[in-house]
Amino acid sequence: MPTLRTSVRPPYAAYLRVYEPLTAFPEPERSYWQDYAEQRRDPDGERRTALDEGRRRLADLIAVPPMAVPERESRDAFVHELDGVLYLCPWWTRLRSWIALGELREALPAALLDAVVPPVVRAQAEADWDRWRAQHPDGRPWILTSTWNVPVSWFLLFEDGEREYVPARRPEAGPAAGPEPAAGPEGEPVVPEDADGARPPSAPVLRYRTPMSHARRRFARGFRVLRENLDEGPLVEAVEEVGRWLEEFHPRSLVELDYGGLVHAVAEASLADDHTALEVAAGVAALREGDAAQAASSYRAITDRWRRIQELQYAN
Repeated sequence: MPTLRTSVRPPYAAYLRVYEPLTAFPEPERSYWQDYAEQRRDPDGERRTALDEGRRRLADLIAVPPMAVPERESRDAFVHELDGVLYLCPWWTRLRSWIALGELREALPAALLDAVVPPVVRAQAEADWDRWRAQHPDGRPWILTSTWNVPVSWFLLFEDGEREYVPARRPEAGPAAGPEPAAGPEGEPVVPEDADGARPPSAPVLRYRTPMSHARRRFARGFRVLRENLDEGPLVEAVEEVGRWLEEFHPRSLVELDYGGLVHAVAEASLADDHTALEVAAGVAALREGDAAQAASSYRAITDRWRRIQELQYAN
């Protein structure tokens, strides 16, 4: 299938992804993903990126009537190779669309929701989801999505040393840019040099990646501190939910937090100075040591910063 090209930026969303080793997939899925990954090792093979997925969903949503949920589940994945081990993060766009539709129902007024996704379309999607859940009681997405915000609970899984920041590449003098660049095995752009060495511009990248064993250990320690020192509330519940989600995956998986399209909503200087995982760790450490005032100050600083970004969604 040809890739849909548009000038639309990716959504202002961040992603928490799990890449499972190929051996974690049962047959016949394992053979399928093995072939899929081999094709993407071929320089002429078609690559898949988060932007590709976003463009496909946009095409579905602007159709008349809109297609709130794809008719079939995606057979694409993000592919990553580390130390000779092949890891895959299936898109499962259909399942994630059902989840997003449920969140949209809670976020929008009824009249606006009906205008965005007509009731008849929504009713069909919900009926399909009910049938799917009855057939797949253990089904779960490999990707969690958060729009206009990175949840504090996600940062608990990482440490500052795992942070990777790549600044934006500015336009350089040279001949006009050629076709849009392909993406590498991890989904990020691989931009070839022009004949004179000039390169087209690119967006900044900010992400963290860690082994599953590290993520689970940090979750267990952090969750214990929060549960012992805080009352039940949204933060504790959000952390617990992420921990339950992690337990569904192979212990040798990789966990990735990607700022995704949120890099377009944050000033680049702020991205360069963003060390939220370090701040979260400091806040948890303060709480562990009994310094509730310092812990509250750290949490407030983080949430205030992200609140300012979230408010941009209402800007005209």
